[in-house]
Amino acid sequence: MESLRGQQGFDESAFLKVHEEEERITSIRLNPFKAVSPDFELNKPVNWCYNGYYLDVRPSFTADPLFHAGAYYVQEAGSMFLDKVLRGCLDPGKSLTILDLCAAPGGKSTLINSFISPDSLLIANEVIKQRAGILAANLSRWGTTNTIVTNNDPSHFGQLPEVFDAIVIDAPCSGSGLFRKQPEAIAEWSEENVSLCSARQKRIVADVLPALKTGGYIIYSTCSYSVAENEAQVEWMEKELGLNYRSLPEVPEEGIIDTGKGYRFYPHLVNSEGFFIAVLQKTEATTIGQPYVKAEKLAGLTARERQLLEPYLGKEQQENIFKHAALYKQLNATGRNFLEKYGRNFYIRKAGMDVCQFKHDELIPEQDWAWGESLPQCISKIELTKEEALRYLKKDTVLPESAKQNRGLALLTYKKAGLGFGKLLPGRLNNYLPAYCAIVDKSIGLT
Repeated sequence: MESLRGQQGFDESAFLKVHEEEERITSIRLNPFKAVSPDFELNKPVNWCYNGYYLDVRPSFTADPLFHAGAYYVQEAGSMFLDKVLRGCLDPGKSLTILDLCAAPGGKSTLINSFISPDSLLIANEVIKQRAGILAANLSRWGTTNTIVTNNDPSHFGQLPEVFDAIVIDAPCSGSGLFRKQPEAIAEWSEENVSLCSARQKRIVADVLPALKTGGYIIYSTCSYSVAENEAQVEWMEKELGLNYRSLPEVPEEGIIDTGKGYRFYPHLVNSEGFFIAVLQKTEATTIGQPYVKAEKLAGLTARERQLLEPYLGKEQQENIFKHAALYKQLNATGRNFLEKYGRNFYIRKAGMDVCQFKHDELIPEQDWAWGESLPQCISKIELTKEEALRYLKKDTVLPESAKQNRGLALLTYKKAGLGFGKLLPGRLNNYLPAYCAIVDKSIGLT
């Protein structure tokens, strides 16, 4: 509190009052690749983000099949300001290569993925192995074929020779901006932790800078109120790294504080938790060490494999298919080029969309394919009611009356959004939903 007194826009009594309130602000971002309307009512739009909405009442997301289908992402409204920042410095119509460096659980990654064009590429990285798995699952649900998820230390990217048009760094921080949402974070906060986070943030930015193109942008954010983690870091990047701070071309929404070195969100001024974001541009080339030179040619499709895939994927989609071990994956040309040049230097958790395997010429679909923005051809699609969808998601027995006469592979949908696959047999459905996608609470959603 002492460090915030005197800061622009800070009102101590209003700040304390809003932290004492029990009201919880809920906001979601719709998936533009899945034209699906949620079952609950959207209140008002988040003005600084396409597809962002506030909710009057927080529903049980776990009991909503559309949540599991990737039809929307639950995200703090302040974090959605990244959408306005991206549109203020990048052209979404161009082919872009963007790195989301500290990406788990995937809120900003799915937002970036919604912003870029189909021929662009998002590399989403997370250093913690378990969190990288969550990140990969959330991007799979988003349903696109232009993302790669890596599980590497940020310093590994510093050997890439000016690859990225922008690098988004949602830096690890002391977390004071989450005090209202997560009161337990108050006990974990300390001035010492702020100093440790500040040093770590500097290392991360400096390590990754060589991978940014000259003219490209560092988009730096935290969920901290501390000047040492925010404006002071921007000043350090200007002075020590030669980056130029860039303000947005449009004046921010009312309540968002423009400090001259970034944009602050206070919960007593804006319907959001605490947040900070700034944009800096690289204007001079960076000298790098020994660049990565390992290269690997991706395996293309044989004539026989094209024949097997043809009933399920059109010729245009097949052009983006490559084979890794026995698994067929779909990834755009920009992504395949990145993998061929640099893939062996990184631990890849996800590359594009896992499509299928073949066993004795029989197609075995992958879960990613069910979530894809383009659903597979020549596979029966079975529309479920909400209760049937929840039973399927809990791996319970489900066999709609309309499907009892069908046989073979089927895609189960809710409101035409893919949930997963199954195989129709006489009188039953073999549920192919992977265990990691299943709802654990057996009581959810059933009357």
